[in-house]
Amino acid sequence: MRLREIPITAWIGIAGILLAFFCAIFAPWIAPYGETEVVGNVWQAADAQYFFGLDNLGRDILSRLIYGTRTTLFVALTATIISFSLGIVLSFTAAVSRGLIDTIFSRFNDLMMSIPTLIFALVVLAVLPQNLIVLILVMAILDSTRVYRLGRAVALDVAVMEFVEAAKLRGEGRIWIIFREILPNTLSPLLAEFGLRFAFSILFLSTLSFLGLGIQPPSADWGGMVKDNKDGIIFGISAALVPGSAIAALAVCVNLVVDWLLKRTSSLKGGRGDA
Repeated sequence: MRLREIPITAWIGIAGILLAFFCAIFAPWIAPYGETEVVGNVWQAADAQYFFGLDNLGRDILSRLIYGTRTTLFVALTATIISFSLGIVLSFTAAVSRGLIDTIFSRFNDLMMSIPTLIFALVVLAVLPQNLIVLILVMAILDSTRVYRLGRAVALDVAVMEFVEAAKLRGEGRIWIIFREILPNTLSPLLAEFGLRFAFSILFLSTLSFLGLGIQPPSADWGGMVKDNKDGIIFGISAALVPGSAIAALAVCVNLVVDWLLKRTSSLKGGRGDA
Protein backbone atom coordinates (compact mmCIF):
# COMPACT_ATOMS: atom_id res chain seq x y z
CA MET A 1 0.00 0.00 0.00
CA ARG A 2 1.27 3.43 -0.98
CA LEU A 3 0.64 6.64 0.96
CA ARG A 4 -0.98 8.29 -2.06
CA GLU A 5 -3.61 5.56 -2.08
CA ILE A 6 -4.88 6.65 1.32
CA PRO A 7 -7.97 8.90 0.84
CA ILE A 8 -8.11 12.42 2.22
CA THR A 9 -10.80 11.43 4.72
CA ALA A 10 -8.49 8.83 6.22
CA TRP A 11 -5.68 11.39 6.43
CA ILE A 12 -8.02 13.74 8.30
CA GLY A 13 -8.86 10.97 10.74
CA ILE A 14 -5.21 10.02 11.22
CA ALA A 15 -4.26 13.67 11.80
CA GLY A 16 -7.00 14.06 14.42
CA ILE A 17 -5.97 10.89 16.25
CA LEU A 18 -2.29 11.89 16.21
CA LEU A 19 -3.17 15.34 17.55
CA ALA A 20 -5.14 13.78 20.40
CA PHE A 21 -2.27 11.45 21.33
CA PHE A 22 0.22 14.33 21.09
CA CYS A 23 -1.86 16.31 23.59
CA ALA A 24 -2.17 13.27 25.84
CA ILE A 25 1.57 12.56 25.89
CA PHE A 26 2.81 16.13 26.26
CA ALA A 27 -0.05 17.55 28.36
CA PRO A 28 2.13 18.86 31.24
CA TRP A 29 4.35 20.76 28.80
CA ILE A 30 1.80 22.24 26.38
CA ALA A 31 -1.06 23.09 28.76
CA PRO A 32 -0.97 26.81 29.70
CA TYR A 33 -2.10 26.12 33.28
CA GLY A 34 -2.41 23.25 35.73
CA GLU A 35 -5.18 20.68 35.58
CA THR A 36 -6.91 21.97 38.74
CA GLU A 37 -5.46 25.49 38.88
CA VAL A 38 -8.02 28.29 39.41
CA VAL A 39 -6.88 31.25 37.33
CA GLY A 40 -9.82 33.66 37.12
CA ASN A 41 -13.52 34.30 37.44
CA VAL A 42 -16.24 31.72 36.96
CA TRP A 43 -17.22 31.21 33.29
CA GLN A 44 -15.05 34.05 32.09
CA ALA A 45 -15.38 34.55 28.34
CA ALA A 46 -12.63 33.58 25.91
CA ASP A 47 -9.95 36.18 25.27
CA ALA A 48 -6.30 36.41 24.29
CA GLN A 49 -5.20 34.93 27.63
CA TYR A 50 -7.81 32.18 27.93
CA PHE A 51 -8.40 30.73 24.49
CA PHE A 52 -11.61 28.84 25.37
CA GLY A 53 -12.47 30.86 28.49
CA LEU A 54 -12.83 29.56 32.04
CA ASP A 55 -15.11 26.90 33.51
CA ASN A 56 -17.56 26.81 36.42
CA LEU A 57 -14.73 27.08 38.97
CA GLY A 58 -12.53 29.54 37.11
CA ARG A 59 -10.16 26.93 35.63
CA ASP A 60 -8.73 27.28 32.13
CA ILE A 61 -10.84 25.17 29.74
CA LEU A 62 -8.03 24.68 27.22
CA SER A 63 -5.70 23.31 29.90
CA ARG A 64 -8.34 20.95 31.28
CA LEU A 65 -9.21 19.87 27.74
CA ILE A 66 -5.57 18.92 27.13
CA TYR A 67 -5.26 17.08 30.45
CA GLY A 68 -8.65 15.49 29.85
CA THR A 69 -7.35 14.12 26.55
CA ARG A 70 -4.73 12.13 28.45
CA THR A 71 -7.27 10.72 30.91
CA THR A 72 -9.91 9.95 28.30
CA LEU A 73 -7.52 8.26 25.87
CA PHE A 74 -5.75 6.26 28.58
CA VAL A 75 -8.95 4.82 30.05
CA ALA A 76 -10.63 4.21 26.68
CA LEU A 77 -7.55 2.65 25.07
CA THR A 78 -6.72 0.46 28.07
CA ALA A 79 -10.32 -0.77 28.31
CA THR A 80 -10.36 -1.50 24.57
CA ILE A 81 -7.09 -3.46 24.68
CA ILE A 82 -8.29 -5.55 27.64
CA SER A 83 -11.70 -6.17 26.08
CA PHE A 84 -10.11 -7.22 22.80
CA SER A 85 -7.61 -9.51 24.48
CA LEU A 86 -10.35 -11.19 26.51
CA GLY A 87 -12.89 -11.35 23.70
CA ILE A 88 -10.49 -12.65 21.05
CA VAL A 89 -8.95 -15.35 23.25
CA LEU A 90 -12.35 -16.65 24.38
CA SER A 91 -13.98 -16.43 20.95
CA PHE A 92 -11.09 -18.12 19.13
CA THR A 93 -10.96 -20.83 21.80
CA ALA A 94 -14.68 -21.45 21.33
CA ALA A 95 -14.36 -21.52 17.54
CA VAL A 96 -11.49 -24.02 17.61
CA SER A 97 -12.87 -26.22 20.41
CA ARG A 98 -16.55 -26.24 19.38
CA GLY A 99 -18.82 -28.61 21.30
CA LEU A 100 -19.54 -27.94 24.98
CA ILE A 101 -16.95 -25.17 25.40
CA ASP A 102 -18.38 -23.23 22.46
CA THR A 103 -21.92 -23.66 23.79
CA ILE A 104 -21.07 -22.50 27.32
CA PHE A 105 -19.07 -19.48 26.17
CA SER A 106 -21.64 -18.44 23.57
CA ARG A 107 -24.68 -18.78 25.82
CA PHE A 108 -22.98 -16.82 28.61
CA ASN A 109 -22.03 -14.15 26.09
CA ASP A 110 -25.65 -13.97 24.88
CA LEU A 111 -26.77 -13.58 28.50
CA MET A 112 -24.37 -10.69 29.05
CA MET A 113 -25.41 -8.98 25.82
CA SER A 114 -29.08 -9.23 26.75
CA ILE A 115 -28.48 -6.82 29.65
CA PRO A 116 -28.47 -3.13 28.64
CA THR A 117 -24.82 -2.07 28.80
CA LEU A 118 -25.29 1.36 30.34
CA ILE A 119 -27.73 0.17 33.03
CA PHE A 120 -25.48 -2.75 33.93
CA ALA A 121 -22.43 -0.46 34.17
CA LEU A 122 -24.29 2.07 36.33
CA VAL A 123 -25.44 -0.63 38.76
CA VAL A 124 -21.99 -2.22 39.05
CA LEU A 125 -20.12 1.07 39.39
CA ALA A 126 -22.60 2.31 41.99
CA VAL A 127 -21.87 -0.75 44.15
CA LEU A 128 -18.12 -1.14 43.66
CA PRO A 129 -15.46 1.37 44.80
CA GLN A 130 -15.09 4.24 42.36
CA ASN A 131 -11.52 4.10 41.12
CA LEU A 132 -9.75 3.91 37.78
CA ILE A 133 -9.04 0.17 37.85
CA VAL A 134 -12.67 -0.78 38.55
CA LEU A 135 -13.88 1.61 35.84
CA ILE A 136 -11.52 0.17 33.23
CA LEU A 137 -12.36 -3.45 34.11
CA VAL A 138 -16.11 -2.85 34.00
CA MET A 139 -15.84 -1.15 30.61
CA ALA A 140 -13.56 -3.90 29.29
CA ILE A 141 -15.73 -6.81 30.44
CA LEU A 142 -18.91 -5.29 29.02
CA ASP A 143 -17.24 -4.45 25.72
CA SER A 144 -15.62 -7.88 25.39
CA THR A 145 -19.05 -9.42 24.71
CA ARG A 146 -19.24 -7.52 21.40
CA VAL A 147 -15.68 -8.49 20.53
CA TYR A 148 -16.46 -12.14 21.29
CA ARG A 149 -19.37 -12.12 18.88
CA LEU A 150 -17.32 -10.81 15.96
CA GLY A 151 -14.23 -12.84 16.86
CA ARG A 152 -16.17 -16.10 16.89
CA ALA A 153 -17.77 -15.30 13.52
CA VAL A 154 -14.49 -14.58 11.71
CA ALA A 155 -12.70 -17.44 13.48
CA LEU A 156 -15.34 -19.94 12.38
CA ASP A 157 -14.94 -18.68 8.82
CA VAL A 158 -11.19 -19.34 8.91
CA ALA A 159 -11.27 -22.51 11.05
CA VAL A 160 -12.84 -24.55 8.24
CA MET A 161 -10.10 -23.71 5.73
CA GLU A 162 -7.61 -26.26 4.49
CA PHE A 163 -4.52 -24.84 6.16
CA VAL A 164 -6.22 -24.99 9.58
CA GLU A 165 -7.30 -28.58 8.98
CA ALA A 166 -3.73 -29.37 7.90
CA ALA A 167 -2.42 -27.88 11.15
CA LYS A 168 -4.81 -30.07 13.13
CA LEU A 169 -3.66 -33.16 11.19
CA ARG A 170 -0.05 -32.27 11.98
CA GLY A 171 -0.98 -32.42 15.66
CA GLU A 172 -0.66 -28.71 16.40
CA GLY A 173 -2.27 -27.59 19.67
CA ARG A 174 -5.07 -25.08 20.11
CA ILE A 175 -2.74 -22.25 21.08
CA TRP A 176 -0.67 -22.76 17.92
CA ILE A 177 -3.77 -22.85 15.73
CA ILE A 178 -5.25 -19.75 17.34
CA PHE A 179 -2.17 -17.52 17.26
CA ARG A 180 -0.34 -18.88 14.19
CA GLU A 181 -3.15 -19.88 11.84
CA ILE A 182 -6.38 -18.05 12.67
CA LEU A 183 -5.30 -14.72 14.18
CA PRO A 184 -2.96 -13.58 11.34
CA ASN A 185 -5.71 -14.29 8.80
CA THR A 186 -8.40 -12.29 10.61
CA LEU A 187 -6.45 -9.10 11.35
CA SER A 188 -8.20 -6.81 8.86
CA PRO A 189 -11.76 -7.08 10.24
CA LEU A 190 -10.42 -7.22 13.80
CA LEU A 191 -8.40 -4.01 13.37
CA ALA A 192 -11.47 -2.27 12.00
CA GLU A 193 -13.52 -3.53 14.93
CA PHE A 194 -10.80 -2.36 17.32
CA GLY A 195 -11.23 1.17 15.99
CA LEU A 196 -14.99 1.01 16.40
CA ARG A 197 -14.68 -0.36 19.94
CA PHE A 198 -12.18 2.38 20.79
CA ALA A 199 -14.58 5.07 19.58
CA PHE A 200 -17.39 3.44 21.55
CA SER A 201 -15.21 3.35 24.68
CA ILE A 202 -14.59 7.09 24.39
CA LEU A 203 -18.31 7.78 24.12
CA PHE A 204 -19.17 5.29 26.87
CA LEU A 205 -16.60 6.76 29.26
CA SER A 206 -17.88 10.26 28.54
CA THR A 207 -21.43 9.09 29.26
CA LEU A 208 -20.41 7.52 32.58
CA SER A 209 -18.48 10.64 33.59
CA PHE A 210 -21.43 12.84 32.67
CA LEU A 211 -23.63 10.69 34.93
CA GLY A 212 -21.10 10.97 37.77
CA LEU A 213 -19.79 7.38 37.75
CA GLY A 214 -16.79 7.74 35.45
CA ILE A 215 -13.65 9.77 36.11
CA GLN A 216 -14.03 11.46 39.47
CA PRO A 217 -13.19 15.14 40.21
CA PRO A 218 -10.86 16.91 40.30
CA SER A 219 -9.32 14.86 37.47
CA ALA A 220 -10.26 16.23 34.08
CA ASP A 221 -11.96 14.20 31.38
CA TRP A 222 -14.16 15.33 28.54
CA GLY A 223 -17.44 13.85 29.78
CA GLY A 224 -16.89 15.26 33.26
CA MET A 225 -16.15 18.70 31.78
CA VAL A 226 -19.50 18.64 29.98
CA LYS A 227 -21.21 17.70 33.25
CA ASP A 228 -19.47 20.45 35.23
CA ASN A 229 -20.37 23.19 32.75
CA LYS A 230 -23.78 22.10 31.49
CA ASP A 231 -25.58 24.70 33.61
CA GLY A 232 -23.76 27.46 31.75
CA ILE A 233 -25.68 26.66 28.56
CA ILE A 234 -28.79 28.19 30.18
CA PHE A 235 -26.93 31.50 30.44
CA GLY A 236 -25.42 31.33 26.97
CA ILE A 237 -22.03 30.09 28.21
CA SER A 238 -20.36 27.74 25.72
CA ALA A 239 -17.97 26.07 28.20
CA ALA A 240 -19.72 22.70 27.87
CA LEU A 241 -19.61 22.80 24.08
CA VAL A 242 -15.80 22.68 23.90
CA PRO A 243 -15.31 19.20 25.44
CA GLY A 244 -18.48 18.03 23.72
CA SER A 245 -17.03 19.06 20.37
CA ALA A 246 -13.75 17.28 21.23
CA ILE A 247 -15.64 14.04 21.94
CA ALA A 248 -17.52 14.29 18.64
CA ALA A 249 -14.41 15.23 16.65
CA LEU A 250 -12.31 12.34 17.96
CA ALA A 251 -15.12 9.85 17.41
CA VAL A 252 -15.48 11.08 13.81
CA CYS A 253 -11.71 10.84 13.23
CA VAL A 254 -11.61 7.26 14.50
CA ASN A 255 -14.56 6.31 12.31
CA LEU A 256 -12.96 7.88 9.23
CA VAL A 257 -9.92 5.66 9.71
CA VAL A 258 -12.08 2.61 10.44
CA ASP A 259 -14.15 3.26 7.31
CA TRP A 260 -10.97 3.28 5.24
CA LEU A 261 -9.80 0.02 6.84
CA LEU A 262 -13.14 -1.62 6.11
CA LYS A 263 -12.99 -0.59 2.46
CA ARG A 264 -9.54 -2.17 2.18
CA THR A 265 -10.92 -5.48 3.44
CA SER A 266 -12.08 -7.35 0.38
CA SER A 267 -13.97 -10.00 2.34
CA LEU A 268 -14.02 -11.77 5.68
CA LYS A 269 -12.50 -14.84 4.04
CA GLY A 270 -9.13 -15.05 5.65
CA GLY A 271 -9.54 -11.47 6.85
CA ARG A 272 -7.26 -10.27 4.05
CA GLY A 273 -7.47 -6.84 2.47
CA ASP A 274 -6.05 -5.74 -0.87
CA ALA A 275 -2.31 -5.44 -0.79
